[in-house]
Amino acid sequence: MAMAKYQLEVSTGDMEKAGTWDHILVTLIGTLGQSEKTKLDGWGRDFGVGSTGQRACAAVAGEPVVLPQCPGAHSRGDTVLFPCYRWISRGERVELRKAKATKIFEEDHPMQKEHRQKEMTERKELYRFKVFEEGLPYRAHYDSVEEGLEMMLKGMVGSQKRWENEEEMRNIFWMKKTPITEYVADHWREDDFYGSQFLNGYNPMVIHRCQELPLNFPVTNEMVQPFLDGGHSLTTALEAGNIFLYDAKKFEGIPPRTYNGRALHVTPGLCLFYLNSEKQLKPIAIQLYQKPAEDNPIFLPSDLETDWLLAKMFIKNAVIMEHQSVNHLMNTHLLVEVFIIAMLRNLPTVHPIYKCSVGSKGLKELMKRSFSELTYSDLCLPENITSRGLDSVPNFYYRDDGLTLWAIIHSFAQAVIEHFYPSNADVQRDSELQDWISEIFTYGFWETKNQFDYQTYLPNVSLLLVSAPPTTKGQSTMQSVLDALPNVGDTGKITTIGWLLSAQYSDLTPLGTYTDERFDDPILTQMMKEFQAQLSNLEETITQRNKGLPVPYTYLLPSQVENSIAI
Repeated sequence: MAMAKYQLEVSTGDMEKAGTWDHILVTLIGTLGQSEKTKLDGWGRDFGVGSTGQRACAAVAGEPVVLPQCPGAHSRGDTVLFPCYRWISRGERVELRKAKATKIFEEDHPMQKEHRQKEMTERKELYRFKVFEEGLPYRAHYDSVEEGLEMMLKGMVGSQKRWENEEEMRNIFWMKKTPITEYVADHWREDDFYGSQFLNGYNPMVIHRCQELPLNFPVTNEMVQPFLDGGHSLTTALEAGNIFLYDAKKFEGIPPRTYNGRALHVTPGLCLFYLNSEKQLKPIAIQLYQKPAEDNPIFLPSDLETDWLLAKMFIKNAVIMEHQSVNHLMNTHLLVEVFIIAMLRNLPTVHPIYKCSVGSKGLKELMKRSFSELTYSDLCLPENITSRGLDSVPNFYYRDDGLTLWAIIHSFAQAVIEHFYPSNADVQRDSELQDWISEIFTYGFWETKNQFDYQTYLPNVSLLLVSAPPTTKGQSTMQSVLDALPNVGDTGKITTIGWLLSAQYSDLTPLGTYTDERFDDPILTQMMKEFQAQLSNLEETITQRNKGLPVPYTYLLPSQVENSIAI
């Protein structure tokens, strides 16, 4: 039987601590047989960080099918890529397939089918689902216990000292100041800046256009007319589509957390906004509890300044709590984790989709309420924006940049999927793809950086307020505002969380960057280049626009969007 010889070339990753002094043996498996075990290394440390070199020559009958390492030269002179991109433990046996993406119904050799089935059996044992909480998506199950992280920051953590004045708070993060954090500290009291954060701040997902006031929010024309453009009434403003609402009713009855022996409730309040002729979105009325009552006044911009500041602070507290628990934890991590774990359990490494993808009680109750109302359309930005009536709101940069970025990603994803699945019949024939979708449904939707910029200055927004939402007007002072804020030690913890959640990884992989060479397909390579070119054009467009803004909106610059949901 004729034997073909293959020159093997091996690349070692460039990550810290990559490489090994150990011996590595390779067997090249072909369609008609396999080579003898071949030693890849010589004397010394051959597999240094980022090294590439020819290591050995292996002979095998037939076409190469499986090889433990990458890449190797084909007998006809072209290259066959065997992607690895993973850590290998001492004594571990690793089997690698050629880089060509292959669907299950395209496998034409018994050895390939056996390898595919073996990989998925091992994956389903390794990656398992567990119940996170009844009424919420499943989570990945791990046998190890996660360890917590606590940062000691400038001696703040653990301090019981109360804040004495606003200037003291301005100096917390002097070493992490940015133009935006400085702007926040200077303008946090202003109503137009307050409103702009509901469009371009840490949670632009909560307000919607209001055409009729809720019955439990009895705002009258007399209350708000002084804050409307001349000639306008509340009725005409509603009819014109210039009134917007944030309703925190999800927090009604949520079990509170305990702080120093006291129960702390997040306000289930309502905040009314008005879009004026100067294209400014401003708050014009706030009610901090759901049921109208004498001890539940409606706060107005004309009230005592500290009354109005306190009301705005409690609304912001609800907004950031909803952001961290619902938009961040549930909609980002818990739901996407279902997609990832289901993929790892059902799609082998050669599958085209795999290659493309590479106060607890109160918190859980809030997520369950939100999840019960969640639809797939809520997760689709174009439909989400339209359903909230925000298509035409001016100066809404999250929408403008987000929709453009969405369209670019959608176009790229559609082109890639249609390349591998030209027809619906191809989708139906792929049993692995069907299993993946089935697990997403079962365990996810079953039968039922700006954070740091805006959170750093505590009065602007705080995850923790340590007093109850006010029930009277005309009795507050600036000391009341300071007393509502957490002490120095808790501030250190809270702001550190914002810092960590907004921090950029040292090995940031921006959107559209593919450091791993998983495809051996020139058509896919061209698609990636076109995708990257579109992202580059968007980057330039956003950069030019930001030059004219007092607060640049940089959070959806493609170069700043991580190619993952790790944070």
